[in-house]
Amino acid sequence: MGEDMRLSGKIAIVTGAGSGFGAGIARKFAAEGAHVIAADINPDSAAAIASEVGGTAVTCNVAVRAEVEALRDAARAIGPLDILVNNAGVTHLPGQTETITEADFDRIFAVNMKAIYLTTKVFVPGFKARGSGNILNVASTAGVSPRPGLSWYNASKGWVITATKALAVELAPAGIRVNALNPVAGETPLLKSFMGEDTPEIRAKFLSTIPLGRFSTAEDMGNAACFLCSNEASMITGVAMEVDGGRCI
Repeated sequence: MGEDMRLSGKIAIVTGAGSGFGAGIARKFAAEGAHVIAADINPDSAAAIASEVGGTAVTCNVAVRAEVEALRDAARAIGPLDILVNNAGVTHLPGQTETITEADFDRIFAVNMKAIYLTTKVFVPGFKARGSGNILNVASTAGVSPRPGLSWYNASKGWVITATKALAVELAPAGIRVNALNPVAGETPLLKSFMGEDTPEIRAKFLSTIPLGRFSTAEDMGNAACFLCSNEASMITGVAMEVDGGRCI
């Protein structure tokens, strides 16, 4: 691996790495020299991306503490962890708030919020012991400029943004940086869920709200994530950076 690679020699966990933005982040990190631990609830997806990028696959439900601890143990077997990307996320179908089921709410709480609590609890002690570490949370423009019909998803992403800033302030003295990315919707498995249904008309309406006129891509997310997790961003912590083509302006 070339020393000029931005993540040369780094070990990085990416949750939800099997598809969408997570896969894009895993590919970019590997291209920049990192050993990627691809964690996904779907074992086949995790194995496929790990094989593609020369990384390690771990099947993990990030909302279950024992599985997050097993992920930590798998990482330890490879070497000291440098980067943790909390990318795994779910949404509910668009609908009036009073119609969203408790099961949907519980799932969003578990994957979008509790999982970050668990990974922080499990991985921060190792980062503190080393005096360095990098946490990147994938939030959303939904946490800044909510769309109607996605209230509890929006709220969960607002929580991620606030958690990112709170952790950044608390963990800075320990040498740990914590940032977030706010993508606009992209060509991922969640896109149809955000829109309710995928028709040319609905796509056109959705795209009309994005000044640059296109969805976020996995490559866009990979590039932004690589910057924030590299030494180039050593003075940046506590930001929630929009990767949204101007939607939140």
